[in-house]
Amino acid sequence: MPSSLPPPAPQIQNSWQRKRVIMISKRIPFEADDEIADEDLVSQAQAGEWKALEALIQRHQLWVFNIAIRMLNSREDAEDATQEILLKVVTKLGSFQQRSAFRTWLYRIAVNHLLSTRESAAERQRMSFTNMEREMANMPDRELPDPRSVPVDLPLLVEEARISCMVGMLLCLDRRQRMAFILGEVFGVTDRVGAELMEVTAANFRQILARSRRDLYRFMNDTCGLVNRANPCRCARKTSSFIASGFVDPANLQFADERVQQVHAHASDRLAELRELADRQYAVLYREHPLVPVPDQAQRLRQLLAEPAVQHLFDPAG
Repeated sequence: MPSSLPPPAPQIQNSWQRKRVIMISKRIPFEADDEIADEDLVSQAQAGEWKALEALIQRHQLWVFNIAIRMLNSREDAEDATQEILLKVVTKLGSFQQRSAFRTWLYRIAVNHLLSTRESAAERQRMSFTNMEREMANMPDRELPDPRSVPVDLPLLVEEARISCMVGMLLCLDRRQRMAFILGEVFGVTDRVGAELMEVTAANFRQILARSRRDLYRFMNDTCGLVNRANPCRCARKTSSFIASGFVDPANLQFADERVQQVHAHASDRLAELRELADRQYAVLYREHPLVPVPDQAQRLRQLLAEPAVQHLFDPAG
């Protein structure tokens, strides 16, 4: 990989995008600054307070889901994985002794689950960078569809195509590389935190992350028009082909949403630094992706927990 890569092409911030971008809390999920500490809610939940347990679920479900959807590239599979992860958390909560931060404990469960869970339909396609480059080259450039023929605004469709393609690129990485990239590059966690979550040394986490950056950014520099203007591929020109191929469904968007909360609003502490480094501006493109809304898992879990098989919610032996 060249030591210096061309910066990404400037992103057009049209009125549609500006209107829908919601800037909220400037923290990442692995740092605690909530008014009520997780540990206080844990103590209340372990004493049988459902509202405290519900608050923990609602506080963390968005982050668990957004890690999952980037790992699995499927909203349906990510929702299932999120529910499975949170069910593991609540059924093991009785044995949590607060020897580590609750967030570390929770996200370690999430990471381990996503590294070992069954493969998603997208993963079973065994995509490689070589295959993806060939598929993209075989997709013809087309005009955008007639606005009257689709149920959403055209800019939203182009955004869906852009994000779907970039998340699809992550599937070309193996699971450990993909997880390290999502944690370290997309959500901006430190090597210390990333190492804790993946249960490796900080040096090993840095090595895994470096390999994932090298492989992904080399591919993007060679093929992606967002990164290198010399590349012919453009999101708007590929959108209609994505729709025709089934990669984008205008009636069922996976990623784009009219109420966009961007990842970099939560990982902004390093954004200026990234913009200054030509070979790190790729990370900015990923952090500009939206945080995908997730259906509230609290009610679903309440129903599951009413079943006899999971009645041992706070049983330390469970």
